[in-house]
Amino acid sequence: MNYSAISAAAPAPFVLPLNLAADEGSPEWMSKGDNAWQLTAATLVGLQSVPGLIILYGGGVKKKWAVNSAFMALYAFACVLFCWVSWGYRMSFGDTLLPFWGKPNVALTQDFLLQQTYGGYKFPNATMVYFQFVFAAITLILIAGAVLGRMNFYAWMMFVPLWLTFSYTIGAFTIFCPNGFLFKKGLIDYSGGYVIHLSSGVAGFTAAYWVGPRLTKDRERFPPNNIILMLFGAGMLWMGWTGFNGGDPFAVNVDASLAVLNTHVCTATSLLTWLTLDIIFFRKSSIIGAIQGMITGLVCITPAAGVVQGWAAIIMGLCSGSIPWFTMMVVHKNWELLQKVDDTMAVFHTHAVAGSLGGILTGLFAEPKLNDLFYATYGEYMGLFYGFNMGQLRLGFRQVGVQLLGIVFVVCLNVVTTSIICLLIQLVVPLRMSEEDMEIGDEAAHGEEAYAIWGSGEKHEQRDLSM
Repeated sequence: MNYSAISAAAPAPFVLPLNLAADEGSPEWMSKGDNAWQLTAATLVGLQSVPGLIILYGGGVKKKWAVNSAFMALYAFACVLFCWVSWGYRMSFGDTLLPFWGKPNVALTQDFLLQQTYGGYKFPNATMVYFQFVFAAITLILIAGAVLGRMNFYAWMMFVPLWLTFSYTIGAFTIFCPNGFLFKKGLIDYSGGYVIHLSSGVAGFTAAYWVGPRLTKDRERFPPNNIILMLFGAGMLWMGWTGFNGGDPFAVNVDASLAVLNTHVCTATSLLTWLTLDIIFFRKSSIIGAIQGMITGLVCITPAAGVVQGWAAIIMGLCSGSIPWFTMMVVHKNWELLQKVDDTMAVFHTHAVAGSLGGILTGLFAEPKLNDLFYATYGEYMGLFYGFNMGQLRLGFRQVGVQLLGIVFVVCLNVVTTSIICLLIQLVVPLRMSEEDMEIGDEAAHGEEAYAIWGSGEKHEQRDLSM
């Protein structure tokens, strides 16, 4: 036998191109594509906050509160990052301390940050820490929307790290972390409808109760100082949601594509539904109303984005554009508690109501095959409608029950922890600014104003020089 001929005919060993080959900086377990998308998705979510919500809040309040409102968002973003890497991430996604809480630890050493992240996902811990940080940050910034126009900034500075530590980390560990008890029970929260939106809506409403209302004249008339800026911020919020929901499969796969498309379909449907109701009942096509409808659509689809079909995304958009509209325009005006609590940006309706709605609808529409793509467990996660269709009623009803249990847990957690935090802060500094400072606004809080109009900037400068 001619062994040399056989050897000559054998194909050459396959060699990866240099840009794909593993090396010390790109270990074999890491996917460069997944890592690149995860960093991009995280940055898109970060842009929703800085500058998205900074601009939305700064344009959506009275001129005298533009600086304060924007600065509350900027401070929260920076403060959360410091706390997140110092102890928050490991409390949310680390080793179990309690069934609902992880052990505090730093996420700063290279030995930890350069390791492959949990769950076998193909990127390092550093990427996951960054991705989960932007979600934690936007949650605090959404809470700020409920207390704009009167919360003492020093109280807010204390509230952010306390709430992150004693509320957000519990919700994230319980629902997002594989060690959490609601995760183990099979709660479907694809991208934070519970952990982020329901939490921020309930916590914001609770904080607004303890902080107290704005000045009476501000509650009666609080026109946006710049609607065009509001639209710009809203647009960044909408487009940034591509990373919000598209990043949660933690991979560049078909589920990420589906989640992105479902997100935008639901949001567009919700906006159009809200706009239609405004025109029918108020004879006005309100821009602010359209923004509210956009937000409720984004929130509602979040727990379901990659686990429902496109037709379900449209139904969810119809619901998110109508049910929160009804609670805001009808129920709010006839419920004494809602009237009593001054929720500046209507966070309760746009996030608590829409987030709960999304969680329940997820329990109805979650498709088994899509859940298998996300959870890699076929037949365990099943919406009620598919349970009827597939003769698995027990699984369908169980899923709805788990979704409702998650709502009860998040609501109770945030009412209790937010109340305790506010009461403790009140022992140190007032939660609410003084009446005199609220009359003035930004200049009293920060010594700065958003716009120098009619020579006011020169006037203040001259006054400062004379002191």
